[in-house]
Amino acid sequence: MTAPGEPVDIGEVELEVRPVRIRWVAWVLAVFVFALFLTGALLVYVENSGFNFRFADQVAMVVLGAILAGCALLFTRPRLRAGPGGVEVRATILTRRLPWSEVLAVSFPDGTQFARLELPDDEYLTVSALQAVDRGHAARGVSALRRLHARHHRVDADSRADSPSDSPSDSPGR
Repeated sequence: MTAPGEPVDIGEVELEVRPVRIRWVAWVLAVFVFALFLTGALLVYVENSGFNFRFADQVAMVVLGAILAGCALLFTRPRLRAGPGGVEVRATILTRRLPWSEVLAVSFPDGTQFARLELPDDEYLTVSALQAVDRGHAARGVSALRRLHARHHRVDADSRADSPSDSPSDSPGR
C-alpha cells in the first residue's frame, strides 16, 4: 500500500482510453451555449425595448456564455491511463493514481453507467472514461484494462512474495 499523498508513478503508458460520445455531446453543447449567449448579447441592445442594457451588459453576457461553455467542456476531460506501475483515472475535475497492488479487480456491473476499479474495504473508483453509452469502445477498454491488471497485479503479488516478511512470527523473541 502506498501512503496517502505519496505520488504513484504509473510508468510508460500502455493503455489510454477516453470516452467518445460524451465528448461530442459536450462540444456541441458548448458551441450551442456560447452561440446562444453571443446572439442574445447582440440582440439585447434595442433602443425602444424598455430595458436599459449597456455595452457592459452585452460583454457580461458573452463572458457568461464562455464560462458556461467552458463548464460544458469539463465533460471532455475523463481519461484512463494505465502502465506497469498502476493506473491513473481522471474525472471531470479530479485525478487519482493507484498502484496495481491497490486494485483488486476491474468491473462493469450490469445497469451501471461507468466501469469501476474495485478497491480494498468494499470501496471502488468510478472510471468515467469507460461509459456504457460507448458500447464497443468501452468493452474493448475494459478488456484491455483487465488484461493489464492481470499481468501487472500478478507481478506486484510475485514481488511481494519474494520480499522479506515483516510478520510477527519472524521477529526475534517470540
